[in-house]
Amino acid sequence: MIEVLTGIISGIVSGLGMGGGTILILIFTIFLNIEQHIAQATNLIFFIPTAIIAIYINKKQKLLDMKTGMIIGISGIFGAIIGSIISNKLEYQNLKRYFGIFLVIITIHEIYSYIKLYISKKTRNNNIK
Repeated sequence: MIEVLTGIISGIVSGLGMGGGTILILIFTIFLNIEQHIAQATNLIFFIPTAIIAIYINKKQKLLDMKTGMIIGISGIFGAIIGSIISNKLEYQNLKRYFGIFLVIITIHEIYSYIKLYISKKTRNNNIK
């Protein structure tokens, strides 16, 4: 049952464009006690169908920049190969540590973006008065 709930939550977050895989990896490692390497590899299986659905829906709504997407996609294939090789050579604890650092950087960026947006709205509202 937790696997179904995990899939639904990750799918919703992924559909919102916020990286459901990150949440999936956290749930795998924290609640399901799956080793980091396996969690990250399993995340890739989750990514394929959710990405196909997201591409279909966004293409239908004419929200895709296909040229940029293809360039990034092809480059991403090479990056995935390099990343997989590096990941397999890292010890479990180091991989977990690097993933944690990655999450901290994302968190700091999101907080900074939120504060910047808040200040921008507040300044705009003060200028209207």
